[in-house]
Amino acid sequence: MSKKTDMTFEILHRNIETHVTNDLRIKMVFISGPRQVGKTTLGKSLLGETGTYLNWDFTDHREKILKGIWPQQKGILVLDEIHKFPKWRNLLKGLYDVLGDNLTILVTGSAKLDAYRRSGDSLQGRYHHYRLHPISISELGWSEDGLQALIKYGGFPEPFFSASESKANRWRKEYRTRIVREEMVSLEQFNDLGSIELLAMRIPDLVGGVLSINSLREDLQVAHKTVDKWLRALDSLYYTFKLLPFGSPMIRAVKKEKKVYLWDWSLIRNEGARFENWIASELSHFIHLREDALGEDWELQFFRDTEKREVDFVLLKDFKPFAFIECILSETNISPNLKYLKAKFKDINCFQINLSGKNNYITKEGIYNISAIEFLKKLHSGEWDLNST
Repeated sequence: MSKKTDMTFEILHRNIETHVTNDLRIKMVFISGPRQVGKTTLGKSLLGETGTYLNWDFTDHREKILKGIWPQQKGILVLDEIHKFPKWRNLLKGLYDVLGDNLTILVTGSAKLDAYRRSGDSLQGRYHHYRLHPISISELGWSEDGLQALIKYGGFPEPFFSASESKANRWRKEYRTRIVREEMVSLEQFNDLGSIELLAMRIPDLVGGVLSINSLREDLQVAHKTVDKWLRALDSLYYTFKLLPFGSPMIRAVKKEKKVYLWDWSLIRNEGARFENWIASELSHFIHLREDALGEDWELQFFRDTEKREVDFVLLKDFKPFAFIECILSETNISPNLKYLKAKFKDINCFQINLSGKNNYITKEGIYNISAIEFLKKLHSGEWDLNST
């Protein structure tokens, strides 16, 4: 996948690319994710010389789909936004069952594809599903320059590759408007779009803290269930995602509170909250890759107890704590709350991740102080013996 920036020419290979290519040899593949995250670009990059691209939104392409005019030669068939056709499941089922030996079928679409995919099982066993995330530091070769650009511009390709603050700002505003004024309306009938847009504008200031629907209800002057419904819709449209609290008999954890994060962390003004959101996004990217490609069970939560001790993230594997993670902008003393968890869960790795520090070390309690890039690199590689750092 090639992209031209204002400064240089980059070739970006997405983490799911190899897995998608391998799975296409045996089944259909669905790719969902936020709009403008690169799904169409990825699909087109896999076409090769004999592939065919059809987009439901294009009149000529839609006519071919409705008339059943399919490619005669072997190759990849990319169907973009096909879920907008009411009978898309039956169409894909028949296409795969009849022409599956001749055509390799890749389906790409926005959040609605994921929602519609879940609502029926007529395609059960015929496809694998992948979620495409914004650009990850791993896809940039663990580059320090790449990290700084990601923090500044976010991971959506257009603002990232523009390398321009003014272009990125324009993109963010237009993107939010499209989410609220177009995507929300097509997902469900919402009336008070102005208040929903105010909610979307309010969320960046809430990142890092515990989400209070009551506070939002008072600010927006609407019912609790209405705010909750709007928040769930923003989740389904890949504008936000939420974390649940980690609970264990060993700690007096809160049970009902949640934290909210953005898919586009560049919207957040506070540097510390933006860094925390970026780490949440990188961890979510890692989890979804392991789940979609390998079938593993991972989850991301946060820790907060009744004594108001809090640690940013709890990474779980097979429903058990795998790592406790605290995020800080620069190197400082180890968080006492992280020490508390390490004392309670002696066999679980604890990490204090900093944005720019170079002094990686392990404390006497066995807590790792480590830079974000080194932590994420070792997480993806499965290398947990950090004593050499």
